[in-house]
Amino acid sequence: MIIEIRAKNCFSFEDQIALSMKADMRNKKFASNVHRENNFNVLKTVGIYGPNNAGKTCLIKCIRAIKQILLNKETSLMPNIFSKNPVCELGVTFLADGKKYAYDFMYDAKKEEFIYEKFVDITKDQYGNEKEIIWLLSDSRKEEYYCVDEEMIQMISMVGRNSLLCYMVDASKFKRIAEMKKIISGFAEKIDLINMNNIPMKKTVELMKNENQLQQKVVEFIKNADLYMENFEYVDMDKIQVDIHKKEEKPEEKALDIPERVMDQIRLVSTYKGVQVPSLLFDSTGTKKIAALASYIVEGLEQGRILVVDELDSSIHFKLTRAIVAMFNNELNRSAQLIFTVHDINLMDCKRMFRKEQIWFVHKDEEGVYVYSLADFTAQQGVRDTTDIMEKYRKGALGALPDPELINSLLELKGNKKGADVDAE
Repeated sequence: MIIEIRAKNCFSFEDQIALSMKADMRNKKFASNVHRENNFNVLKTVGIYGPNNAGKTCLIKCIRAIKQILLNKETSLMPNIFSKNPVCELGVTFLADGKKYAYDFMYDAKKEEFIYEKFVDITKDQYGNEKEIIWLLSDSRKEEYYCVDEEMIQMISMVGRNSLLCYMVDASKFKRIAEMKKIISGFAEKIDLINMNNIPMKKTVELMKNENQLQQKVVEFIKNADLYMENFEYVDMDKIQVDIHKKEEKPEEKALDIPERVMDQIRLVSTYKGVQVPSLLFDSTGTKKIAALASYIVEGLEQGRILVVDELDSSIHFKLTRAIVAMFNNELNRSAQLIFTVHDINLMDCKRMFRKEQIWFVHKDEEGVYVYSLADFTAQQGVRDTTDIMEKYRKGALGALPDPELINSLLELKGNKKGADVDAE
């Protein structure tokens, strides 16, 4: 599970920002929203609010970049466009197999090199005191190098920096480096990132192809979503009664209208009042998104994965979005985590759904981009667990609220039209 994401000079973030999933256990409310393991307390869900183009998606990009780097895959990491500094800084603190670790690195986008790496094992005693044990430190700027595998120390400065150190050496020859590589790759593999405006159906298709335990759970999830659907299945092409080559019977969503995938997707069939219809052609955009999302949610809850969703409420009814979040907050969820961006203020509910530290905001002004939690607001500022947070947000008391002035566009349009009519006369 993710405990904290850190970024500096990455994408829209120039100054240091941190998104924390650490639970404040002084607050006893909604205890089921917290995962507890070995004296560590981690939030199961976090929702991120903010105006369009403020930086919410950039937070998702930071998580994506961290995943790609930890898996030694090509990354789209880039420095802030307003900064002349080419060095991006990223870090993640996470819980894996009941242990807490942190990995921080600096990447010089101009030289395409990792100029700094630090991996630590963090222990915590029964009194809440934390201790950091450094496994690896590689700082080419200060020429500081350390590794718990002592025979590795002399080699660090001579190893290439195109990837993380554990991928540049034969890790099998160094016990702790090999263990570190296994820890970070195992953690990164558990992260699923989804953009609800272009969610792939591939995972649901693959799950529905063969009968298995997860398949039935996906079907039950879709049926329980109250979509008036009796069944959802993957069928043979000879059971499809629609000519998909007809222009008018192609899916409206261009994102789904991909020739090499459409044949597989067309075999996903929804049943209404005993009538089977291809979901891709007949179901609403929201229903198709729910069908695509179902496999990620079911697999995530079943296997304890980390689901990161951009615009969770896109095309989905607010009660269903709320129900999805409630599944992850539930005490029956032992180890899965949901991090999402959202605009729907119906979820901004500290009376019945969230702890204050589970609601986050991204605010942008001329000075920069800020990431902060509802928990940063005190009772003296009028924010309590019993406060109507939605009303506070509507009034702008929490920031991260757009201030559109579209009336000016209307006046300009009408003014231009009137001027054009005068000129025509």
